[in-house]
Amino acid sequence: MKRALLALIMLPLVLLYQGHAFAKEPQGVRKATLAGSWYPANPESLSRLIGGYLSNAGVEKPAGELKAIIVPHAGYPYSGQVAAYAYRLLEKSPFKRIVLIGPSHRVPFRGVSVNLQSGYETPLGLVPVDCAAAEKIIAMSDHIRWIPQAHAKEHSLEIQIPFLQTVLQDFEIVPILMGQQDIETCRILARSLLKVLGDSEGTLLLASTDLSHFHSYDEARTLDMEFIRHVRAFDPAALARAIATGSCEACGAGPTVTTMLAAQNVGADRSAILHYANSGDVTGDHRQVVGYVSAALLKSK
Repeated sequence: MKRALLALIMLPLVLLYQGHAFAKEPQGVRKATLAGSWYPANPESLSRLIGGYLSNAGVEKPAGELKAIIVPHAGYPYSGQVAAYAYRLLEKSPFKRIVLIGPSHRVPFRGVSVNLQSGYETPLGLVPVDCAAAEKIIAMSDHIRWIPQAHAKEHSLEIQIPFLQTVLQDFEIVPILMGQQDIETCRILARSLLKVLGDSEGTLLLASTDLSHFHSYDEARTLDMEFIRHVRAFDPAALARAIATGSCEACGAGPTVTTMLAAQNVGADRSAILHYANSGDVTGDHRQVVGYVSAALLKSK
């Protein structure tokens, strides 16, 4: 009787432990959720569309060693051309690991979630996740976990994968979502990335963010230029303050601040604004628009 009672008491603890252990194991492949809506599901159509964006992105390569990029995450018809200005810089580059940091739009949670699935699948194929690095990042702080439901339908990272598949070969990703975007969470994640990755050769940081949402065209430009001003000045603390006071907006402000901090940690000291536009430039409807920017963070040679 006592053994049976003890077993009943211990069972929830065992299940809790097993659930925790299972959550830190690679969990199969994350299937594409945006194919056929946010971007084409047909591989040839998708490759042709991205190729067109890249061809139209006439960007002069900025001086310095590329450490990070900032790119938007709307559907390709809206922000794909803006994103292409950053992805052009990755063509024929040596990057073998991309650390993607984006906001969680659908699932609220505290802290940060690093994906431990084995890979991300799109119409262009499968990209493996660097699970070894992901597990080390999770181990750095109690603020960092693996929350499967947060990644299941999140668009801010998936939308980047086909671009990466087009401009890179034989690379891995570390997909990270931020449930909290306060400055302290940004600092914790940036420090964790430094401890795990250091200044790893072949690693690029990527911040996924859109800018202001659903303002008039002129209001949006005013807000977005304030965001861009702080990125151009390479001042993550000032950007965090501007977001907190409402002088600019970005759904991925935390990922941007984190990426700026992490890039500084590995020697980046300057930025280049590559392109800006908003949805009104695409649709012609200037009543309620969403802003997009692409930028590069670099280490002076």
